[in-house]
Amino acid sequence: MRTGRRSGVRAAVGDWAIAVGMAATLLVTGASGVSGQHSASGLGLLGYALLAAGGLALAARRRAPVPVLAVTGLCAVGYQAAGFDVPAVAYLFAVYAAMRAGHRVVTVAASVGVLAALPLAALASGPYDTGEAFAQARGALEIAWLIAAGAAGEALRQAERRADEAERTREEAARHRAAEERLHIARELHDSLTHQISVIKVQAEVAVHLARKRGEHVPESLLAIQQAGGEAARELRATLEALRDDDKAPSHGLDHVPALVERARTTGLDATLTVEGRPHDVPAAVDRTAYRIVQESLTNIARHAAAATASVRIGYGPDVLAIRVDDDGRATPGTAAQAPGVGLLGMRERATALGGRLRAQPRSEGGFTVQAEIPVDRAS
Repeated sequence: MRTGRRSGVRAAVGDWAIAVGMAATLLVTGASGVSGQHSASGLGLLGYALLAAGGLALAARRRAPVPVLAVTGLCAVGYQAAGFDVPAVAYLFAVYAAMRAGHRVVTVAASVGVLAALPLAALASGPYDTGEAFAQARGALEIAWLIAAGAAGEALRQAERRADEAERTREEAARHRAAEERLHIARELHDSLTHQISVIKVQAEVAVHLARKRGEHVPESLLAIQQAGGEAARELRATLEALRDDDKAPSHGLDHVPALVERARTTGLDATLTVEGRPHDVPAAVDRTAYRIVQESLTNIARHAAAATASVRIGYGPDVLAIRVDDDGRATPGTAAQAPGVGLLGMRERATALGGRLRAQPRSEGGFTVQAEIPVDRAS
């Protein structure tokens, strides 16, 4: 966002520099080209004002190309009528800007009007016959200059459009390749691991069932295998679901967070949801990532925290979506640091990919907290 502001400031400074330079050039040229009878009169002062206005108007050519086209054209006709034989250079810049912005019909119509008005302005400025008036008008605005300015603007517009299309094509191709790779990995995981994990899980459950049926003591190691098999199967299903999560297909988002919290309550966890700020639409990628962060946080609380309560806060800001999940589990600031699990790494990678950040750490009062901030404008 800061880079965008700096670029905007630099562009504005450049536009004003060009506008001031153009105004100064027109004034200097006008001072040498005006007839003596008009230089000190009220008509001469009006001509100087029109020369300056025509140049300074160019500062707004990016934001309002059509109004600038009209202003510079009227100024050119006006100072010709005031006796200033000065080329309509500012109008040529305006033609270039308007064509670059895609206003072709308006630019052609305005240029025809200016070309028709300039001879009339020359006739009004002094004792010229028709031929001399047309010659002066042709000197103020050569048709060749006009065509060149319009062609340059149109050529640059077409080049920018082709560059944008090429960029979109590259992005779409990259997304397509990434989606194909995700599906390939999902298929490989499903084919290679699902069956083996299912066999381990079923065999362990059968062994535990038979031992209990015979009244035998069930070894702790067998119970651990049974539990690990169940958890591995759930993790694998969640991983496959995430890998097959197509960005173009409807998926879980912020609207589904209340269901996540309600599901957490069914496990005995006193979970609450607080929404701060005024909810508004966010980009689809931010929507999905927010859901995944809350989902993974609540899953970690249920599996590892031994917590009684958990709170989920979603904060809607104008530029940032804030997410915070706290629990009162057994984590403390003095707990030995451990390498983050795959779930935490995945959450952090999702947030970072969208230009955001995520912190996950024990709280000073006990328990664990996950905080994420994701910009909603950069992600779009």
